[in-house]
Amino acid sequence: MNIVGARMDTVSDIAALRQRLAGLEAERLPGAAAAFSLGAEGPEANGARLACGALHEVQAVRAADLPAATGFTLALALRAADAGRQGAGAPARPILWVRQDLADVELGRLDAPGLATLGFDPARLILVRASDAEAVLRAAGDAVRCPGLGGLVIEPWGEPKALDLTATRRLSLRAASSGVTAFLLHAVARAAPSAVATRWRVAPAASVPSGLERAAGAPGRPAFAVTLLRHRGGEGSRPVEGGTWNLEWDRETSSFRDLAALPRAVVPVPAGGPAGAAAAPAGGGEIVALRRTG
Repeated sequence: MNIVGARMDTVSDIAALRQRLAGLEAERLPGAAAAFSLGAEGPEANGARLACGALHEVQAVRAADLPAATGFTLALALRAADAGRQGAGAPARPILWVRQDLADVELGRLDAPGLATLGFDPARLILVRASDAEAVLRAAGDAVRCPGLGGLVIEPWGEPKALDLTATRRLSLRAASSGVTAFLLHAVARAAPSAVATRWRVAPAASVPSGLERAAGAPGRPAFAVTLLRHRGGEGSRPVEGGTWNLEWDRETSSFRDLAALPRAVVPVPAGGPAGAAAAPAGGGEIVALRRTG
């Protein structure tokens, strides 16, 4: 008996079985017939398309990364709303945001000018504030059944026990029934059983300003470092194993674009400390202050 050959066959069989199961799961995936892309070539080439009428999850890598995760979530909601429009002349549908009060206390309220910088008309936003996570889920459960919404953002605070497999499955089924695409926004990253269609982990990335922006001393477009952690079946039942991309958001076209990697490493600057206190990059030598002469 060839033990090595048998082991290789086992690995091959398991891979084939996983591919088969992914295909079967994709066929049953809510909204699998309709999907939207991020618009960037990198995720598109890897089959990273999101099902409409499904529940998707966005996690911040750290609590400090929540603003980036929030911007990425809103951009996805805009993409989903555009995908669900009935013709170019159809009015843009509102996006409902269910937010726990504690998020306002810890992070501050949503800022209309800040939303507008992402290309989102604040007049399209319907904000629902809830006292606790259970109230957030109840409001989201009712809202996700309303087909008039262009999208739904659900933002409980922390890791509530009520947000379990049963709760996410209930939201997913209701989203599939109404066709509303919902996004679950988390302040912290954690692995937990859930019925979400995709799970993303997001952190901010260094933006690359254009020549005009650089001349004006302005930053570039919003940039995100995103990782696809879970995808319940890719386009055409093609399994997706994940991927990591740096993307920038173009508010004019409401689309993501691949962001080229910087030519050299960025030296981190500690918050509240002098730049010279930052750790030196590997192999980059020591950072010293320059003495002014003349």
